[in-house]
Amino acid sequence: MNQERDTSATLRKLLTTLSNLPDEASRRNYIERHPRVVRPAIVEQVANAVRESVRVDVSRAYSLAEAAMAIAQQLHDEDAVARALRAKGNVLWVKGEYKPAVRLFQQAVRLFRRAGKINEVGRTLSTSIQPLALMGEYDRALSAAKTAEEIFKKTGENLRLARLEINIANVFHRRGDLPEALARYERAYKQLLPDKDAEGIGVALHNMAVCLISLNDFQRALETYQTARKFCQEHSMPLLAAQANYNIAYLHYLRGDYNEALEILRRTRQACRDNSDAYHWALCNLDQSTIYLELNLIKEGEELAREASVQFQKLSLSYESMRALTNVAIAMSRKGDASGALKLFAQARSKATAEKNPIWPQLIDLYRASVLLNQGQLSKTQRLASTALTFFLSYPLPEKAAICHLLLARAGLQAGDFRGADRHCCQALEQLRTLDAPMLKYQAHVAVGQLHEYERNLEAARDSYRAARLDLERLRSSLHGEELQIAFMKDRQEVYERLIRLCLGHSSNPDAAEEAFAYMEEAKSRSLRDLLFGCLRAFSSSDSESGDLQRRVRDLRRELNWYYGRIEAAQLSREAMNPEKIRRLQDEARLREHEFLCILREHSLDTVDRKLQISATVTTDRIRAALPDETTLVEYFRVRERLVAAVLRREGLEIFPLGHLSRIRELLHSLQFQLSRVRLHVKDACRFEKSFIEATQVHLQGLYDEVMAPLCRSIQGRHLIFVPHDVLHYLPFQALFNGKQYLVDSFTVSYAPSASIYALCHTRQANASGPCLVLGVGDGTAPHILEEVRSVAAAVPSGELFVGSEASLEVLRKRGPESRVIHIATHGYFRQDNPLFSGIRLGDSYLNLYDLYGLHLPVQLLTLSGCSTGLNAVAAGDELLGLVRGLLYAGAQSLLLTLWDVDDSSTAKLMKSFYRSMPQQSRAQALQAAMLEIREEYPHPFYWAPFVLIGKVFPG
Repeated sequence: MNQERDTSATLRKLLTTLSNLPDEASRRNYIERHPRVVRPAIVEQVANAVRESVRVDVSRAYSLAEAAMAIAQQLHDEDAVARALRAKGNVLWVKGEYKPAVRLFQQAVRLFRRAGKINEVGRTLSTSIQPLALMGEYDRALSAAKTAEEIFKKTGENLRLARLEINIANVFHRRGDLPEALARYERAYKQLLPDKDAEGIGVALHNMAVCLISLNDFQRALETYQTARKFCQEHSMPLLAAQANYNIAYLHYLRGDYNEALEILRRTRQACRDNSDAYHWALCNLDQSTIYLELNLIKEGEELAREASVQFQKLSLSYESMRALTNVAIAMSRKGDASGALKLFAQARSKATAEKNPIWPQLIDLYRASVLLNQGQLSKTQRLASTALTFFLSYPLPEKAAICHLLLARAGLQAGDFRGADRHCCQALEQLRTLDAPMLKYQAHVAVGQLHEYERNLEAARDSYRAARLDLERLRSSLHGEELQIAFMKDRQEVYERLIRLCLGHSSNPDAAEEAFAYMEEAKSRSLRDLLFGCLRAFSSSDSESGDLQRRVRDLRRELNWYYGRIEAAQLSREAMNPEKIRRLQDEARLREHEFLCILREHSLDTVDRKLQISATVTTDRIRAALPDETTLVEYFRVRERLVAAVLRREGLEIFPLGHLSRIRELLHSLQFQLSRVRLHVKDACRFEKSFIEATQVHLQGLYDEVMAPLCRSIQGRHLIFVPHDVLHYLPFQALFNGKQYLVDSFTVSYAPSASIYALCHTRQANASGPCLVLGVGDGTAPHILEEVRSVAAAVPSGELFVGSEASLEVLRKRGPESRVIHIATHGYFRQDNPLFSGIRLGDSYLNLYDLYGLHLPVQLLTLSGCSTGLNAVAAGDELLGLVRGLLYAGAQSLLLTLWDVDDSSTAKLMKSFYRSMPQQSRAQALQAAMLEIREEYPHPFYWAPFVLIGKVFPG
């Protein structure tokens, strides 16, 4: 026993020494100084150590394989050299270097044959199957498997046969025969259990889960992955555990759980990097780039796609490289770099063609055609789309064919070929007649409506646009599929603009104004629904039926995302197209869509997620009922490049045409320049105060003339609720100047993202009592923040003050739900590139939109007095992306935010005045009084005008 322990210790010491030899020269010197290691038994022991290490530490395994080679070459023993070659081939395969690995396996097989080691021939052939399959050499892989199987049966090696079963299953999996692959994996798993073959069991579990994903059994897939990950972690196989994590992340991505997928991908990518698993590291980058592109993180998505592309090229993996290049090209096209995108699409197409993939070249041609259409290159667009159409009709892929028809219809409209455009529209609708593809039907109906408008058949045009609108109502948020990646399909606002314009042109219809306003609200509510619908979560409820309903809604959303992803994957796979499989997937998706619609139709909004409450469409009568006395709501809307304004009162509604947006943009840009001058010269502002104010008032008066003066005769009452649109979201309406006074001198002012959202805020329940939570995080750049929060805490009843590191997310999470008012004074940051990641700084972290989605803050008022906390990016469809969305979702009844980077000294004084007035006045009146008071000391609008109240601002 002692001798065995001594031998084992000696071997461990030798292996450690060999693994630390850095290069060929050091290995040669060591062997010369220790000639006793030059023995066949040592080569075999080192080769066995390589097999054991390769799933744990690839770098160590590679060093040992090189040492085995160096020793074997000194022996001139074919069996020893063959073992060393196989050991090195194993390491190269795990590292993703498949071609050199296969070459080493082939050399090892020849040497084992010459040495008469038939069983080792079988082992080596079995090992070579996986890299051969990854290279697409399926016939060679199956030939090697057949020979290995004959050898193992002859030698009675049942464990080898079980491992061989896994490798054969891998080939069937990559060739698309999933039931056969799964059956073989399960058979191998059962055969390996009695022998407790840890590595084989781990691989079998992992591959079973991969198969289950492809077979759409996502619950079993997740459970199997989790079992595989746990097993691999318990048996010290970090590489296999990392691969399981990668696929778990992919599973979450398909189900729409982006945050979870991104977090797992980040961890897995690091684990793959640490273990030199280049293939899965690159796959992590590719999948994360896809998610980022869907989240509109264009820069980050492009960077990851480029990294993946480079790595796949190094690994000589053309199919994966093609997919990565396509992502890079999509990112470039979204950035407006059409030339660069087209070059990369061409490269990706060449790779897809070389892979003999029939679908991807045509799909890439559609991406190219979309870019060319936006550039006005009609003939090239028509040529590419026509060729793709012929292919997709013959395959058949009716949805892709419909996209081709729509591209050709749009090209025809631009070229003035109305007859051709009409033909393609009709053919697109015919292709889509039996398909559940509302986005494509929407585009077709819009195109038909445009044709009717050109022909001055306005009633028919209205009917087509109404049909398009109904198609939109069937859409879900976060649509999976290439439809949303094609540029001309992004604009879902167009149908509402066209319907509103037709209503306004129909002055003889007494209901035209009501109908136009309903479309304005529906468009805004649709945008909000799209934004809020994509990330469902259940809220706390003691009612078990409600809880079950929440879980089912969430599960249905995830399942729909799953099926949309699987349908797309099946259509774009490099494997042979299986129309029956795609039809089954589509049937399953339709069943879940139907159930989802039934839940929303049959249950009140109170029984579903709070996000659905926010996104509900509200009738005009309900909006009127929410208006306080002496209140007028003014809602703006862009119709092409002009603005219209709806003026809604309890007793009436009027709609006014306004001026061109270009003029308003110019004035607003000049106003922002004047505000920036004050910010840059704040220390010298007193010297230039009069000239600065006069210059600013010029632009504020110009804006007043454009957006307020035409409405004055219809304004009633003392309070105005503004629902801005487009660039007006950046306008401080309270500072509009009529030449004599500012708007705030005559009216209290508040805001809402939409009239529907205002009505929902008006009826939203908030804490009637509770403390006022005050958080402050200051620094040298904002020294008055601490002064502000101390004065606020002193002015409010039951003030609870937390400053510095104590003003943490945990404090907000724990104390916020019971608070009546929350005031946070800190630095805000607005990300114009991706406002979903905008946020504010807390004492221990940064609070962004995603954090807000996880908070419950049913307060009467939530104030963020930092810089630009009320800014939003105005996306297509007037989607507001910023903190406002998260704060409303968290439950706040009203918000007090800022439109630009504020001066902390004047802000501290304004907030003190505001909270001092609030017990005696409404929030709107208190803010008006604070603005007027602070204006006495700071007359420039830069200091008193950035503050905006959103939501419910009057009691009752």
